Amino acid sequence: MRIRGAVLRAIGAERPFASSRPLELVDLELDEPGPGELLVRIEAAGLCHSDLSVVDGARPRPVPMLLGHEAAGIVEAVGAGVDDVAVGDRIVTTFLPRCGECAACATDGRLPCERGSASNGAGELLGGGRRLHEGDGASATDVHHHLGVSAFATHAVLDRRSVVPVGADVPPQVAAVLGCAMLTGGGAVINAGKPREGDDIVIVGLGGVGMAALLAAVSLGLGRVIGVDAVPAKLETALQLGAAVALSPDDAIAQGLRAPVVIEAAGHPRAFETAFALTAAGGTTVTVGLPHPDARSSLSPLTFTAEARTVIGSYLGSAVPARDIPRYEQLWREGRLDVEALVTSEIRLEELNEALDTLADGKAIRQVVTF
Repeated sequence: MRIRGAVLRAIGAERPFASSRPLELVDLELDEPGPGELLVRIEAAGLCHSDLSVVDGARPRPVPMLLGHEAAGIVEAVGAGVDDVAVGDRIVTTFLPRCGECAACATDGRLPCERGSASNGAGELLGGGRRLHEGDGASATDVHHHLGVSAFATHAVLDRRSVVPVGADVPPQVAAVLGCAMLTGGGAVINAGKPREGDDIVIVGLGGVGMAALLAAVSLGLGRVIGVDAVPAKLETALQLGAAVALSPDDAIAQGLRAPVVIEAAGHPRAFETAFALTAAGGTTVTVGLPHPDARSSLSPLTFTAEARTVIGSYLGSAVPARDIPRYEQLWREGRLDVEALVTSEIRLEELNEALDTLADGKAIRQVVTF
């Protein structure tokens, strides 16, 4: 079938993206779903820093590639062998499918699926190959999938293991954010940080993932939740979302703030250093941000030993999506997780390049493309 989507042809575009326009809206041919796959009409797709990282070259991927990985949609067709998802169901996409068979899949979310990681790196679906094509006949060329999803389009063919069904009462914009921001940020707190009764939780970096982590931390009702960011407007938002305290990095360090669980969600080496400095003796620093591969931080090895510190890396919030997305869905339904507050604005597919600038400038939590 013919679809329309936002294709990246080359990485490393210069800013402003509104002028260089790295994302091009084009008509593509989408294959019918094969065995174990679904055809989904995309309803909403969030613009995430992982999309920006492909555009600016921090996370090189094969091109041409149809971007977008955080989305919700309606199932329009199912391939052979799919018997637990039906036409008309609303689904949430997850950007790291789990094969359920490799050694990493047996770690309860701690390690990313080996097969899923390999297919993501190759720009393929988990079942192998690509379902997107540009041009006609012998001149047609394949277009790579972004993290097994490619949601910046009217429709997508997805492996069943890349989706989690949600209730029809979950609005598309809320459902979309559950699949990346909430899964990653919430999981960094719950799955990796494992705070205990009375523990203060500090969140360093209040973008989409950081704010989601803050929401999850508030929902636990343990100790104080403290937001840290260099942007004053984000500190105000953190207070509105339930943070007990919101501080700039300099102020947090100057005040001697220390907490047993600190989440770094900015993806920047200085943010990681700040998070480590704010972690109490015996505490855990969880890094969930994705810095540039060349980024380096400076820490004192003595601190690890003398203060019995732990640093944990958490990819996709150390999540098992089929387990965790329903958890956040239920918290939202109970009114304990204000996911709507993460959506800064709704945009059109045609506005993605301008939205990339807004994201890069740190002026948005989540901009969501709606169809």
